[in-house]
Amino acid sequence: MKRIFIYILSVLVFSACTDQLDQAPISEPSAANFYRNTQDFEQAITGVYNSLNDYSGNHFYLSEIRSDNVYSPGTGVREWNPVNNFEKTLATNVLMQTAWDSNFRGIYLANTVIDYINLEVVPDDNTRNRIIGEAKFLRALFYFDLVRFFGKVPIIDKVVTPTEALDIPRSPVADVYNLIVSDLEEAASQLPSSYSEAGKATTWAAKGLLAKVYLTMSGPTYGIDGPGMEANQYNAALTLLNEVIASNEFSWVDDYSSIFDYDNEYNGDIVFAVQNINNNVTGDLGIGTILPTLMYHEAWARINLPFAGGVPGDSPINPSDDYLASFEVDDIRDDISILLSYVDENGNTNDNPQYLKWVSLDHVPADRFNWGINFPVIRYTDILMMKAEALLQTGGSQTEIDQIVNDVRARAGVGPVSNVDLDMLLEERRKEFVAEGHRWHDLVRTGRVLDVMNAWEQVDDASDKIPTIVANDIIYAIHQSQLEVKEGLYEQNPGY
Repeated sequence: MKRIFIYILSVLVFSACTDQLDQAPISEPSAANFYRNTQDFEQAITGVYNSLNDYSGNHFYLSEIRSDNVYSPGTGVREWNPVNNFEKTLATNVLMQTAWDSNFRGIYLANTVIDYINLEVVPDDNTRNRIIGEAKFLRALFYFDLVRFFGKVPIIDKVVTPTEALDIPRSPVADVYNLIVSDLEEAASQLPSSYSEAGKATTWAAKGLLAKVYLTMSGPTYGIDGPGMEANQYNAALTLLNEVIASNEFSWVDDYSSIFDYDNEYNGDIVFAVQNINNNVTGDLGIGTILPTLMYHEAWARINLPFAGGVPGDSPINPSDDYLASFEVDDIRDDISILLSYVDENGNTNDNPQYLKWVSLDHVPADRFNWGINFPVIRYTDILMMKAEALLQTGGSQTEIDQIVNDVRARAGVGPVSNVDLDMLLEERRKEFVAEGHRWHDLVRTGRVLDVMNAWEQVDDASDKIPTIVANDIIYAIHQSQLEVKEGLYEQNPGY
């Protein structure tokens, strides 16, 4: 059953202080009046989940499009072209603002739940602890995104006033990770193994996310204040991944396409996913996802969909030539996820490939904003492949590493390989998680990003728009609107 989206929290947020990190605080009287009982807090935590609405778009634009999976130099002026082209002008790019604001909005709502919940209003210990665990899991997820996109960010772990927000600088990455790890450890101890209601964070989601945090912390620093700290937490990650696998809460799905089936969203591969609903009501109600519309071409939509939208022809978001060539002939994953060509409304063949992984013509919504497909944040396949990564980093069993990768390959319809190394694992992840927003993060975490991206740019950049990619490109610019909140509060990331 889909979770029910509640909008009542929106009345508590006033707009006078939107410049302060998007952390406009609620008034004490409003909070006291609203948070009266368990039902109110159940609605409140649902509001925090609803803050994940931008999650898929953020990762598509800032991880998938940034990587060697996509080539979109553009001839027009679209917000994703400068991201793909590694331009230095990103401080004024709206995608930077969206990634910052949407995550801090979620953090604010999570903080509100954590600050106001208590024994008096939620007397049942298990319920209260579970709600706190959900809020801390989500706050950790929001902060993990922020540290991967921007490096140092302000730590706001409680509801603050606008005046207080103006005195909170960006904190070192290590301090941000301390909060993330603490939140996820507490969430793992307080969340249940499963729910009767699908779509909520479990102890296994918290442990899986913490394992990815540990792998990311263990990556190289590149000499910048980015997500890698060389923390050597590979064994800690491996322990958590083994616990998730041993839980038997998840299962291997034999049919790759069924993992993303609109009618099979709660299959055994899903550890945690952003919930989206298609209610076939015209107008953007914020309960579906615009993600498919961010990928398919406008010209294709005109002959296949009943509404306008899609990627315009002056800046198509195309799988790169190198990415298309990486799939073996019998691999079904590109056939399921990528459309190579189509006949347009004039009867002409359009050979620009496009991502259609999230589109089902049997489940078309009333408008382009509200596709009803869930977006996986953590898949069981990801858990297994992260285990292979941790084993490679710790000198673990080559037999087990090969088995994990060959199970993934067999499902895709391709033959086995042997002596899998980190580069081979990354190539398999690249194909397995097509259009799921993993690629850039994978390259950064494993220390491959500069070598891989610069080699790719030399071959695929036919428009000659991408400069040599350097360490400062690993994290994004702080949006100018944040730099102008208070002079000297933040410094721009180097290189922008």
